[in-house]
Amino acid sequence: MPTVLEVPRRLVDEVIAIRRDLHAHPELAFEEVRTAGIVAERLRSLGYEVHEKIALTGVLGVLRGSRPGKTVMLRADMDALPLPEEVESAYSSTNAGKMHACGHDGHVAMLLGAAELIAANRRELAGTVVLCFQPAEEGKGGARAMVAEGMLERFGIERAFGLHLYSQLATGTLGFRAGPFYASSDSIEITIHGHGGHGAAPHLSIDPILVASEFVSSLQKVVSRQIDPLEPAVVTIGSIHGGTIHNVIPSTVKMLGTVRAFNPEVREKMAERIENVLRGVCAGSQARYDFEYLWRYPVTSNDAEQTAYARALAEREFGAERVIESDKHMGAEDFSFFAERVPACYFVLGSRGGDRTGFPHHHGKFDVDEAALETGVRMMAALAFDAPSNAP
Repeated sequence: MPTVLEVPRRLVDEVIAIRRDLHAHPELAFEEVRTAGIVAERLRSLGYEVHEKIALTGVLGVLRGSRPGKTVMLRADMDALPLPEEVESAYSSTNAGKMHACGHDGHVAMLLGAAELIAANRRELAGTVVLCFQPAEEGKGGARAMVAEGMLERFGIERAFGLHLYSQLATGTLGFRAGPFYASSDSIEITIHGHGGHGAAPHLSIDPILVASEFVSSLQKVVSRQIDPLEPAVVTIGSIHGGTIHNVIPSTVKMLGTVRAFNPEVREKMAERIENVLRGVCAGSQARYDFEYLWRYPVTSNDAEQTAYARALAEREFGAERVIESDKHMGAEDFSFFAERVPACYFVLGSRGGDRTGFPHHHGKFDVDEAALETGVRMMAALAFDAPSNAP
């Protein structure tokens, strides 16, 4: 069948309704019980073979075609963020302190919409399509947990594709990039131990606040003076906690930070470089420290052949004027764990329809232009029908 698919208005409306329902009921990483239940019930009603509780709350829908072909996985992440919503709408979050501020509600809704299109035309399907509704993308590594459980081997997955709504691109624009696309993301947790005392007698103390301040300033030399300027990297301290009152020097200060890079070799050396700075600053003030480096998400690197294929398919579906070469993103994605194991392509779908839908991801006012959802449904369905036969 031609891969250009019309999405019935009824289905577009259903996708929007699903997205709004999920937005109103956000669930955090590995807590997506309600969301998973909705996904499983809908997949069963469409005739999919459903597998639940993959990596605790993940759901897979499997549909086998009538002709030989590859086994292709299409992925949508399900979790929300621990963030108060600032958008007032009919579908605002009803769960205090939780919000779909990254578009995952839209990802689930689009893949469920594609699931209906695929099922309705299953006689034209080659190979096997595995719809992966993944938990815990937001920092908890749900993809890593799925891979560790042997999901890729169990279902014989040979290719993987995923998309992300993106508020910095115009609605309906599709962005592709071969090679490193999203950065690695690791975390640092530091405690500086000083010697507390009276704020009026600093000479009798070892001030961990001063040491922490020196460390934050010196830390930026890692990027500016120890890494090739042509290799992007970021080190950010996002949290500092120490002290209780105006005139007391505390005994400890705790810091949290994030580390980003696009080159795996740069990433591998960051922990040592950061600790070297911390050690030197602490030694200068006779302070002690605890240092923990948490290896989280590797670089999301797209397979060149799969990216060229998916981009060409998008151009055929929507016209070359709606397809662009995307910039790299310093954000991170645990789709990287899939892309490390099978040839994969991760791409972005613009969802900015104006100022209201142009807030950055992870912002309390984040929202998406729902006109983008139809494009996502069509693109995922097109991959389901075409990739098992034609992906390299």
